[in-house]
Amino acid sequence: MWQREVDRACSVHKGHGRREERCLESTERLEGYTDWPGLKQVCRIRRSRVDRGKESTTTLYAITSLSRQRADARKLLALNRSHWAIENRLHCVRDLALEEDRCRVRAPNAAQALAALRNTALTLARRIGFTNTVEALEHFAEQRADLLHLIRYGIIE
Repeated sequence: MWQREVDRACSVHKGHGRREERCLESTERLEGYTDWPGLKQVCRIRRSRVDRGKESTTTLYAITSLSRQRADARKLLALNRSHWAIENRLHCVRDLALEEDRCRVRAPNAAQALAALRNTALTLARRIGFTNTVEALEHFAEQRADLLHLIRYGIIE
């Protein structure tokens, strides 16, 4: 009986010397059995990865407020995978190019303010066409007037 209520989806991705298979199983069976507000589905995600001959398996559990009508197992799997795009596109760039992890600011609100400034800088650079963060940093280090104009008016003359 439980097996009929479980929605399943799998995907396989290859690249950069590795092969990864993700399988997601979701059910709405637990809706109403917990005090978790808005719970619609519970998911189990199994990720098997072979990276340069080394195998690893990880199992993750998740809950969502998305009903099966809004997000079936295939959609939930895609959402889970796209989460890492944020990590790779933003957090990793902030750390590598802007050396965020080396920052020693410990004042309560300063770290959050600096993160907001870094996000703003990356957004501005991407909006004017830079695809390489290091190139953008080098450009604005040499052309400070461009940076000030961009901050004030949202464009570079």
